[in-house]
Amino acid sequence: MRRLLSLSLALLLALPGMARAHEVRPAYLEITERADARADVQWKQPSAGLLVVPLRPRIAGGLIDRKADRVETAQNFEVRHWDNVPLGSQGLNGREVRIDGLDKTITDTLLLIRLKNGDTESQILSPGAPAMTIDAHAGAAVPAYLVLGVEHILTGIDHLLFVFGLLLLSTGWRQLLRTITAFTAAHSITLALSALKIIALDPGLVEAMVAWSILFLAVELVRKARGEDGLTLRQPWLVAFGFGLLHGAAFAGALHQIGLPEGNIPLSLLLFNVGVEIGQLLFVAAVTAALALLARLRWPPAAPRFAWMAASYAIGSFSFFWFLERLHAAIDFA
Repeated sequence: MRRLLSLSLALLLALPGMARAHEVRPAYLEITERADARADVQWKQPSAGLLVVPLRPRIAGGLIDRKADRVETAQNFEVRHWDNVPLGSQGLNGREVRIDGLDKTITDTLLLIRLKNGDTESQILSPGAPAMTIDAHAGAAVPAYLVLGVEHILTGIDHLLFVFGLLLLSTGWRQLLRTITAFTAAHSITLALSALKIIALDPGLVEAMVAWSILFLAVELVRKARGEDGLTLRQPWLVAFGFGLLHGAAFAGALHQIGLPEGNIPLSLLLFNVGVEIGQLLFVAAVTAALALLARLRWPPAAPRFAWMAASYAIGSFSFFWFLERLHAAIDFA
């Protein structure tokens, strides 16, 4: 536990530079080829207020170099549409798709292509690989959503901080296993229900409540340090399950902003959820490996009580900041 406290302090010292959780949202480009040798193109790019990430999608042949037919604004996104784009005799096959400016960012772009033969091709364009050539014979499924799920959890500092709080709150590996399993089961339920539009929750308020769940954990960690008892400390899996429902709704909100391909919703939803689980397991494994390394080095020799309190108050401070920021944004947008 001493080593866990030291690791928590190291993690929290790195948080000031990442105080805004989920700032790195992926862009989304969807190209639908039609039987009449035309295409419809939709482009979503992240924004923050009036500021828009400087990205520009391009399709070889200058297909969408003209002004967009429609421009819409949504919370944290700007959406552009090009309708009835003429493809000529070549169609989409063999054309390069590129995102100008992507190499100068730290975000990704999900590219989804629906071909006229019914096949769907998807790929993640990244700063290191901002372009791809369409292959009409690839017949890919939707593997990009698996990558997006992993990236979403690993770049979601708030979700990782909640999992880290569960690590601190749990006593022993058996209790930790039950707690993480409960969290996984809960957010899988609401992710599916929300993404399939069976339930609908305000995404802004959900994000605010996610921050509040971390604040709640911080309070419980302080109570644990003081030697107090309670249901939360005896059965942390109950807290993990309850707040896991909120985190699942937040995952669904992110997935809704990115977009789900019509006709492949169950598969893409499954892949995204599996990706989230993989990312979560990678994080837990990384923490475990760090603890094992510290144990091998026999460091630190002691961890005074104030280390636990410092970690708890630091978690609470960041989560309280996120809560106020998100609640203000949700009220303003409403």
